Amino acid sequence: MAAAAYPAGAVITPSACAPCHRAETEGFAGAAMTHALSSARDSVILRGNPKLVVRLGEYSYEIARAGGESILTVTDGKETLRVPIAWAFGQGAVGQTFVFKLEDRWYESRVSYFSGLAGLDLTLGMENITPHNLLEAAGRLAGPAEMGLCFDCHATNVVKSPAPDLAAMTEGVQCGRCHQGSEAHLQAVRARGTSAPMRKLGELSAGEMSDFCGQCHRTWSQVAVRGPRGIENVRFQPYRLANSKCYDPADRRIRCTACHDPHRDLETSPAAYDAKCAACHSLAARRNGASTRLCRVGVRDCVKCHMPKLDLLGAHRKFTDHWIRIAKPNHPYPD
Repeated sequence: MAAAAYPAGAVITPSACAPCHRAETEGFAGAAMTHALSSARDSVILRGNPKLVVRLGEYSYEIARAGGESILTVTDGKETLRVPIAWAFGQGAVGQTFVFKLEDRWYESRVSYFSGLAGLDLTLGMENITPHNLLEAAGRLAGPAEMGLCFDCHATNVVKSPAPDLAAMTEGVQCGRCHQGSEAHLQAVRARGTSAPMRKLGELSAGEMSDFCGQCHRTWSQVAVRGPRGIENVRFQPYRLANSKCYDPADRRIRCTACHDPHRDLETSPAAYDAKCAACHSLAARRNGASTRLCRVGVRDCVKCHMPKLDLLGAHRKFTDHWIRIAKPNHPYPD
């Protein structure tokens, strides 16, 4: 690819990589990860819902657009606090959580938008926090290190510590967030028409890939050591997957990308995963040396039985449980 195809100072985004990697970037440009973070001003959800209200206990909440900004208002009927929302976390398939900054400190809003409600409700994780004043009712104080991790998982080019530095940040998970070395790679193409080597993520084993994706989706060790326990960890796929009886950290057939194309939006049709299951659980796989069992019930929509969708309290949405098993009705949640 000619060097002139890349303007000086190009950001490592799908548009920058598209001239050489069109198949990967065409799908990724519109995928949820690419839109994992947006400013409150640009949030599609906040623009599409110019006034959101909810009452939780003794506090009333309103998020309303004013002059292009989204203002969070909290009142107990006697006093009122108004703060501008700075950032919206999440593309919106499940919902969006908001953060604001006050006196140079970051706060996670106590209310979030949930698509299942088309409205506001208590932010996940706030269930056991009782506010004692308007500021605590508006949001939870989040330390610099925590916010650095939040921005780093939802955006690209974030300096995480000692406090999040957003000066060079690009909103959303862009190519450079996962493909470390992509900047040098792009510079080499631009300057010499040749590529600089990058780490080949396609060569990772199942265990290595679980740890790589677990940077944001949480690794087995993170959840095992720090929790959460119970149904709250159904969202953390690397942890759930590693508990499966069939999980082998060296087997590439059960790594994250065996089922999910990271360059495209999430496939939600159960039938689309049947071929993935058959890579291990089929007569053809047995003939190729696999020692796995064959299902006695069916050969279609495997994930409906073996990776059931479960309700996460407060999320107003079901999540696919990645602990692969024979899931029997009314059995307790395995953890």
